[in-house]
Amino acid sequence: MTDPARAIPVLASLDLAQSKLFYEEKLGFKVELFGDYMIARRDEMEIHFWLANDRIYPEGTSCYIRGGQVPALYEEYARKGIGKAPIDGERISDFAVRPWGMKEFYVWDPHGNLLKFGMSADEA
Repeated sequence: MTDPARAIPVLASLDLAQSKLFYEEKLGFKVELFGDYMIARRDEMEIHFWLANDRIYPEGTSCYIRGGQVPALYEEYARKGIGKAPIDGERISDFAVRPWGMKEFYVWDPHGNLLKFGMSADEA
């Protein structure tokens, strides 16, 4: 049995308990806490978090999740109503074809991390 290499994003959290609630209740991840470290998993998606003390870290960070059931995730998250972003509006963007040929939507977590979900426009 082989274990293929995978890249896993490690994002900053200003409050792991708040991140845990958001990723579990709003995004449907299973979350484990290990002191000042957190791992969130859903299907083949996995995101790690470290405890940060400055908002500059999460607000300057993003990760891209490609493939899977992106349209179904968008419908689920839009239906759930995942709340307002702390600065200027919705936490979820529209699901649209971007100028670079990818159909994408974006989610901002409570600390400003940007999660980009996408697929080739040809696959949509």
